[in-house]
Amino acid sequence: MTDVQGTTVDVPAADGIADAYLARPADGSPRPGVLFYQDAYGVRPHLRSMADRLAGAGYTVLVPNVFYRLGRTPVLGLPEFIDPGADPTLWERLGPIVASLTPDLIERDAEAYLRWLADSPLTPGGPVAITGYCMGAVLAVRTAAAHPDRVAAAAGFHGGRLATDDPRSPHRAVGSITAELYFGHAGDDPSLPEDQVRRFEAALTAAGVRHRCEVYEDAQHGYTQADTPAYDREADERHWAALLDLLKRAF
Repeated sequence: MTDVQGTTVDVPAADGIADAYLARPADGSPRPGVLFYQDAYGVRPHLRSMADRLAGAGYTVLVPNVFYRLGRTPVLGLPEFIDPGADPTLWERLGPIVASLTPDLIERDAEAYLRWLADSPLTPGGPVAITGYCMGAVLAVRTAAAHPDRVAAAAGFHGGRLATDDPRSPHRAVGSITAELYFGHAGDDPSLPEDQVRRFEAALTAAGVRHRCEVYEDAQHGYTQADTPAYDREADERHWAALLDLLKRAF
């Protein structure tokens, strides 16, 4: 692991300026770019620590505030430890924010994030990798599908609603993907039941996408998030091993 420097940057995006956290090795040399998509709780200290760990492995990591249209981080004030069970209003407030990010907006914003990474002197240019958590796994799929020539690898962890009956469900867009994909599904996840797990992998296989999907048995939705009750240290470390292995193959 190398020394890491983290800072806030502004990314010109489709409908304004997206604030973002940037983590990279402190020596300032160009490193492969990684677009890190947040979960629904937003860019916060725990996600910054995850980005720092990834940067310490030798990557330039951009964590955009994907809710920038509603304001700069923090878009929604949250406690240091986020427990939905202790606050029944949490998802009443979060739901409309998450729903505001439509597939069209996701694809437009992805162009801006990818362009920023490609133009930055902190990356060598060329394709990047993506990692996404919770709703960020959906963003990873949509970005890899919309910009296949700019994404070398993409991963998603405890993603939800990856293969629904919606005509614009993420699994219906995978035919254009050229990146290698890895998904670590949570075994205990009402937002991704077994039928969706099967449907998602079947879509990837039918499209000829290089991929590996694994179910982390007994892990809950959110297992990588140490500032929530869902955190599972064993599953989290398994996620890190899988993610870093994917990145080594990509770059």
